[in-house]
Amino acid sequence: MERSKKAQKYSKFEWVEAPDIKKRVLRLTEDLHLDYLLGERLFFYRSTGSKARAYARTWGLPKLWQQALEVEPAYIIEVISKYFDKLSPREQDKVFLHEISHIPRNFSGALVPHTHKRKGSFKDKLDDLVARYLEDNREI
Repeated sequence: MERSKKAQKYSKFEWVEAPDIKKRVLRLTEDLHLDYLLGERLFFYRSTGSKARAYARTWGLPKLWQQALEVEPAYIIEVISKYFDKLSPREQDKVFLHEISHIPRNFSGALVPHTHKRKGSFKDKLDDLVARYLEDNREI
């Protein structure tokens, strides 16, 4: 009996490629003219079984890993199915814009943190993207 309780308590964590998410994000980047985002170096996954409270996460490939593996910079956008899939399409797009805002213009593999307080900060970048998105999608 004890073993079955543990099995229920801990669900299996799993990542699955998400071509539907890739299509939507690439359309958003095209519509908003975010040319610095290299679609071929962006990867998209949907996760299940995560204990995270976030809707999504962005993962970068740091410079040291790039050098060790002899690869170009890349990013993964992971959506946490448990929370993300319950959102409306408009709210999902806002989550995508938030995650995109973590990717710097130089597409280096680094991540832009939330903590910048100066002009051009994460919040400023996100506010600009959301305003542009809402302007283009008033009827949604």
